[in-house]
Amino acid sequence: MIPGQLVLNSPILLKSKVDISLTYQNSEFSGIVTGSGSELLICFHGFGESGSHFGAMEAALGNIFTIVALDMPFHGKTVWNEGRVFEKSDLTALVEKILEKFGKQTFSLMGYSMGGRLALCIVEEMAARIIHLVMAAPDGLRNNPWHMFATQTTIGNRIFLYNTHHPGLFFRLLTLWRRWGLLNESVYKFAFYSMDKVEKRQLVYNVWTVMRKLMPSRRRCKRLMARYNIDTILIFGRYDRVIPPAFGERFADGAFPCKMLVLDKGHQLISEELGFIIRKNIRS
Repeated sequence: MIPGQLVLNSPILLKSKVDISLTYQNSEFSGIVTGSGSELLICFHGFGESGSHFGAMEAALGNIFTIVALDMPFHGKTVWNEGRVFEKSDLTALVEKILEKFGKQTFSLMGYSMGGRLALCIVEEMAARIIHLVMAAPDGLRNNPWHMFATQTTIGNRIFLYNTHHPGLFFRLLTLWRRWGLLNESVYKFAFYSMDKVEKRQLVYNVWTVMRKLMPSRRRCKRLMARYNIDTILIFGRYDRVIPPAFGERFADGAFPCKMLVLDKGHQLISEELGFIIRKNIRS
């Protein structure tokens, strides 16, 4: 065991951030545990980030929740060794392992950006056990046609792989779409700087491909959130052009209990300040 690392093998409560390692089948998931609260908050991070980002919220939420945030495949120190796609059943099994290790039957859930899609997948499978659901700038509230083409069709995935190593056409199209007004400047810059190096393009390809089965049904999620009265908070940045507040307005249609907050920020939302905003707005 690495010094300073905790292997989850017994129920625990912690007061400060500790690195963890969780074995699942042939794979090893890294992450953090922080906080000493009696409730459990399981967090899913955004693309290119890691569970450690949620450590910033310990000051605000650590006396309410014990916060557990795992690194997803191709993030942090997690090693995905299954030789297949990462499915909803795998994500659910990981959550079940966490609940078992901490001796909990119920939990709360948070997803940021890419992690919002994962959170909705858990809602589909485990809604009856979820107390609070917080989604910040969440992916998964609408279908991105490029993501669908690249991950849900064979030809799209092959083109995606080719573009990883031969990106010239992709960058020319980006420039044309911006010139024609099909892309705003923020989305153009986000796409360009996410794909300007082969290592970045390979990461996007790996993550999108391995996690392509994580496609939640929004309609089913809303039914379950209503049935089990899950306390839901949607948080967006007013200046976020990647996942704008309009996505949340369409999703929060009154069919389930939900509070929507729009902050004077862009896409980057995870911070100590966000923790205090969540603390103020969760249902007691």
